[in-house]
Amino acid sequence: MKPLKLTGIQYAALPYRLRGRQLQVLLITSRRTRRWIIPKGWPMEGMKPNEAAAQEAVEEAGIAGQVGDRPIGSYRYLKRVKGVETIAVQVIVFPFEVEDHVPAFKEQGQRALAWLDYQEAAIRIAEPSLKRLIRDFGSLHAPGIFARGLRAYRAWRFGDQV
Repeated sequence: MKPLKLTGIQYAALPYRLRGRQLQVLLITSRRTRRWIIPKGWPMEGMKPNEAAAQEAVEEAGIAGQVGDRPIGSYRYLKRVKGVETIAVQVIVFPFEVEDHVPAFKEQGQRALAWLDYQEAAIRIAEPSLKRLIRDFGSLHAPGIFARGLRAYRAWRFGDQV
């Protein structure tokens, strides 16, 4: 096996919606391994990072909505390229509030899609740092008394504008 090398970054969207008192996350499967992931891809010329993440969400999951300007975190994963070489990729994740589904999209039929409670979504993800990112995002944005308390604590402790 060739030595591991970092090749740059990808941009991802974390698609979410509120259903009643529940924050749900949309997961998709990868085309090759069928593992649960979030929409992501390489930088696109002429697009800001968050715009590239939103474009990937449209192409891979057929969703439309509002992508955040600021990333909510990042994670690394190992990507197999050319069947042999494995590379480490840093993925910058942007929140993506889903407002609608597109009737036809580029990768339709190539992936499975599932709306899940954010805690269940985190369980299905293989990458530990992405699991943590989903749990943290969900606990901060889910409606309810615990989430409100956590937001208030973070604002007090870290000066966050949550």
